[in-house]
Amino acid sequence: MAYGTLYLIPCPISDETAPWDVLPAANRAVMNALDYFIVENTRSARRFLSKAGVERPIGELEFRELNEHTAAGREVEELVKPLLEGRSAGVISEAGVPGVADPGALVVEACHRRGIRVVPLVGPSSIILAVMASGLNGQSFAFNGYLPVKPPERAKAIRFFERRALTEGQSQLFIEAPYRNGKLMEQLVQTLGAETRLTVAVDLTAPGELVETHTAGEWRRRRLPEMNKRPAIFIIG
Repeated sequence: MAYGTLYLIPCPISDETAPWDVLPAANRAVMNALDYFIVENTRSARRFLSKAGVERPIGELEFRELNEHTAAGREVEELVKPLLEGRSAGVISEAGVPGVADPGALVVEACHRRGIRVVPLVGPSSIILAVMASGLNGQSFAFNGYLPVKPPERAKAIRFFERRALTEGQSQLFIEAPYRNGKLMEQLVQTLGAETRLTVAVDLTAPGELVETHTAGEWRRRRLPEMNKRPAIFIIG
């Protein structure tokens, strides 16, 4: 029996953005053909597919969750089992592209081990969009996830990534829980050297999108943007 195919299906980064404003029309045929989805959050995935206008009734689709609570190993193998039986599946993250800073990477890795075809579809990635719009080094960059929460450890991490950016010429990206964005921004501006550049990319693809790059010294003289409870990417370069 031929195996199914694992499709990585991007979704909008922002709830304020209509799916077909940021996704290519070619994705529609794949989404319409599937009835099995491996998702980070069932509720948000159902909402996305409903907004996208998939042809099958949402109630007839099967959803299984893969998130930070999913244990690698047996639980992931159970998600892959239908593909081994010839059924194709779509992976949907809560926002943006699956598999990048996203637990979907676990099922992708399992499919590669089993020889199952993996097909990434085109869609918005906040990481790539932020680098594109930053004016910083897009040839060499690293995504570092979250910085420590406690200020002393966070300051140490900021200085570490600043040294790497300046000595290696590699742009350093990271994120924060949206409700802590303001505190992180304040500490970045105070900790970084005056000539170190800092990009903030907020609400990418949404109507209130903001992307600005300034040196830390310039940021200190400016009114900092309001970014609490708004998804953001920070880049040191």
